[in-house]
Amino acid sequence: MLFRQLEYFVAVAKEKHFARAADACYVSQPALSVAIAKLERELNVTLINRGHSFEGLTSEGERLVVWAKRILAEHDAFKAEVAVMRSGITGTLRLGTGPTVSTTTALPVAAFCAMHPLARVKVNSRLSSAELIRQLRDFELDAAIAHFGPDDREGLDVVPLYQEQYTLLVPEHLAPPHPTITWAEAAQLPLALLSPDMRFRQFIDRAFQDAGAAATPQVETDSVASLYANVASGAWASIVPHTWLNSMPVTGGTRAVRLVEPDARAQISVAIHAATPGPIAARTFLNVVAGLSLDEVFAPRRTDLAALARTAVEGPHDRPFADLCSTD
Repeated sequence: MLFRQLEYFVAVAKEKHFARAADACYVSQPALSVAIAKLERELNVTLINRGHSFEGLTSEGERLVVWAKRILAEHDAFKAEVAVMRSGITGTLRLGTGPTVSTTTALPVAAFCAMHPLARVKVNSRLSSAELIRQLRDFELDAAIAHFGPDDREGLDVVPLYQEQYTLLVPEHLAPPHPTITWAEAAQLPLALLSPDMRFRQFIDRAFQDAGAAATPQVETDSVASLYANVASGAWASIVPHTWLNSMPVTGGTRAVRLVEPDARAQISVAIHAATPGPIAARTFLNVVAGLSLDEVFAPRRTDLAALARTAVEGPHDRPFADLCSTD
């Protein structure tokens, strides 16, 4: 059995089409078909239901694709570890995040790259929580930064990074006269919020429910930039993670106001596949970011990402989150 045969088989399982799988593997379709047929003969099982085209995997094929992904991932990890012994961590770390967490990845990535300057990082920030978890378990991602609930952790190593808090972005003419606002009061404002399918929005709806209120946003979007644009128009307020204020500070006629009653929070963590030894870049990234004091780093009102990255590595600060919402 050759690794190439497993690669071809996994490609067919993913593409569900022989020609597309061959294109993805940069081989001719006959060469791919011959390799998979040889794999079936070696294992003495039928892996793919064939008619005039691909008609799905057999039960044996479904089991093999799980093993094949693990074997190929371990093979890649071994090659990477050998390379590390020669020249340090190289290659590309595949990092996934959700849209609302994407603004905070610069700090962990900066710390990782500062320690391993030959490494590269590819960030995919348009993934749902379910897709993040699937890609981690299928070895399509090396690491992910997101909220991981109790049911999400099977087969993953999960390390807490920081607690996400919630901030009301509001035009000055709609802002309260004090630096905090209750969730019940916020529900009475004209709101633009992220769409209901996003996990961050689900946390927001739960906080409103805990406050005995319900928000009925006039505008819903899946875009971070769109939320800021709606608030900047002066027509709507919005609710965003407090971490956004580090990379996208409020300007002009907009204020950031801390939400209270309840003091709602969500744990943001980094996760990798629990398989051992696993990709060395993933393990190293996990170890690097686990040492960052991000709860402290996200407290100051600072926008220089390079300075924030140095802060994360050098040590914590003692300015409270309330300073973020100060109007002084």
